[in-house]
Amino acid sequence: MNFLYLCKVFVNENMKNWTFFMALAAALMMVLAACDNKKKGDDIITQRIVKKTSKEPIRMQAYHDDRDVEWIGKNYHISVSREPADSLPIVKDEIGQRFVDNIFKMTVSRHDGSVFFSRQFTKTNFVQYIPDNYRKMGILEGIVFDKAEGDWLMFAASVGLPQTDEYIPLIVKLSRMGDLVIVQDTQMDTNGAEGDAGQSDEDDEDGV
Repeated sequence: MNFLYLCKVFVNENMKNWTFFMALAAALMMVLAACDNKKKGDDIITQRIVKKTSKEPIRMQAYHDDRDVEWIGKNYHISVSREPADSLPIVKDEIGQRFVDNIFKMTVSRHDGSVFFSRQFTKTNFVQYIPDNYRKMGILEGIVFDKAEGDWLMFAASVGLPQTDEYIPLIVKLSRMGDLVIVQDTQMDTNGAEGDAGQSDEDDEDGV
């Protein structure tokens, strides 16, 4: 009888100890989990990336493109060049980074070397075809020859937000009479017919 009583006491005491150890283990797991979550939160904060600006204005590379084209039964030489121009107003993006805008020069010469058309372009030539944010923060990024189509030489142009993939595509059309027309690319045009956006520069007229 005494032996059974002692066994019962032993079991009860050990059950109390087991409950205590289980409670202690659960408490330790909660503390470790809290510390782990805090560490992860601290890691996220330290990994935040702050975009830095360059002290000097960023400029695109200059380039020059020359090609010979057959147009309305005659041969023409087309030359297009881009130069970053410090004389133009500096452009700033939303974080204050400064960019140098570009000047483009387009020259179309006849087969005998005489000049049919020559003109410089800056962003101001395209401001009426682009949204306000591109007028303020965009630069004239490109003008390239596209194709000869009927009475027109077609050029693709773009005003873009620097160091992004965002830009407004434009078409520059030069007629056989020297008329220049600028329109938005038809894929981006929301204003309807080209005539609503067209512009003719009679100062440069010079018949073929």
